[in-house]
Amino acid sequence: MGSVRTSHGTAYHRRVAHRTHPRPTAITLRPVALAYRLVALGLIATGVIRLLDLFTADPSWKTLLYFTALSNVAATVWMLFLVVATVRDLTRHGARGTTEPLPRIQGAVMMALVVTMLVYTVVLVPSLTQDPAYEAYTLTDSLVHVISPLLIVGEWLLLRTKGRMRWLDPLAWALFPLAYLAFAFIYGALGGEFEPGVNHPYPFMDVGALGVGGVALWILALVVVLEAFGFLLVAIDRGLGTLAAKRAQEVAPVRARV
Repeated sequence: MGSVRTSHGTAYHRRVAHRTHPRPTAITLRPVALAYRLVALGLIATGVIRLLDLFTADPSWKTLLYFTALSNVAATVWMLFLVVATVRDLTRHGARGTTEPLPRIQGAVMMALVVTMLVYTVVLVPSLTQDPAYEAYTLTDSLVHVISPLLIVGEWLLLRTKGRMRWLDPLAWALFPLAYLAFAFIYGALGGEFEPGVNHPYPFMDVGALGVGGVALWILALVVVLEAFGFLLVAIDRGLGTLAAKRAQEVAPVRARV
């Protein structure tokens, strides 16, 4: 004799399935994602505007020679792209779901901003605070060196489905910072100046003061730290993705009986 499924039993199984359904690894409401990305775009763009003095009679275009400016400009363009993509998906597919295009580009932008934050907090602030005239963590400095990186990392943490990063991704993410190092050394060697009489953008790249070996050690240390951070992100991403997949498998039999 076949079993009879009562409405009470069906409702019970539905409640169990609801309680044990795995939580998504990203916020799945596009209006929330759009709000976050709009705020992030506004703050990152504000930092760029202030850094380059764009709304003044004499914009500081030469600031674009520095990695800080380039990484923040890249972050501004990237966040604008995400805002447009989110609005498009919200219009076409509705409020439910995620908008997370080009995860490899997201990782590269995130790595660039982490480089910016790391160099500022670990290298520049300790070396420049010896000058009484220097003021660390001004509004502009905080926007481009701290807030922008945290916003980009937050975008990945809150709005990206986990489990999609690959172990080789951190190697590709490092191409932007390494390309900048090559540019800066070549530009300085050809007589280019980042400031009057200064042919290097950051103190750890001063071959005259540190020697080739000292500069090489600094760069090696930074690369090791950044790659370690990159692989940590991949480990977290894949770990959260695996956990979500396991929870989905555990709840599948309950859902099948509903």
